Amino acid sequence: MGGEGGGRWCVCVDPLSLHTHTLPIVELVVDNSRSADGEVEGLTDEFSTLEFLSMVNVGLNSLSKLPSLPKLRKLELSDNNLSGSLETLSEKCPNLTYLNLSGNKIKELSNVEALVNLKNLQSLDLFNCEITSLDDYRESVFELLPQVTYLDGFDHEDNEAPDSEDEDEGGTGSGRSAFRDASVRTLSLKHGLCVHR
Repeated sequence: MGGEGGGRWCVCVDPLSLHTHTLPIVELVVDNSRSADGEVEGLTDEFSTLEFLSMVNVGLNSLSKLPSLPKLRKLELSDNNLSGSLETLSEKCPNLTYLNLSGNKIKELSNVEALVNLKNLQSLDLFNCEITSLDDYRESVFELLPQVTYLDGFDHEDNEAPDSEDEDEGGTGSGRSAFRDASVRTLSLKHGLCVHR
């Protein structure tokens, strides 16, 4: 374990033993750490303090084993194999404000209908999903999910979302600047290696 000025910590552990770590982690990045069975692995209810979770390109087929993450606000799930099990998110992550599902196998509106109970969801990304080729895709998603302000980076009137780097903690953007400015502890694993930002 190593420290750096500003109260930031980067902790390197074996991805399979995440549950044995005792620091309160608010950011967790496990991008490119492949799942053996297409399920969420090593993440338990002990990570209930997470506010940001990134599981990009980890080979997820399902979210059914996702633990309860009541403080989670931003979830990055792009470039996986997800098509269903999205209903798990409203139960396990009820306070999500940003969700990136780009590059998954989401084909129909019924797939995203499961997000209707995410009442705080403000920004949803579905780039590179088959659903984006449906007629009236944007209008249909905005109608189905009226709480969503930004879809694929643009609002209903095609105004671009604010730059995520400029957003503060109370903003509607998808940025992590609030986390960067605060004293946080970060666990970041990419390809099984620790990466401190």
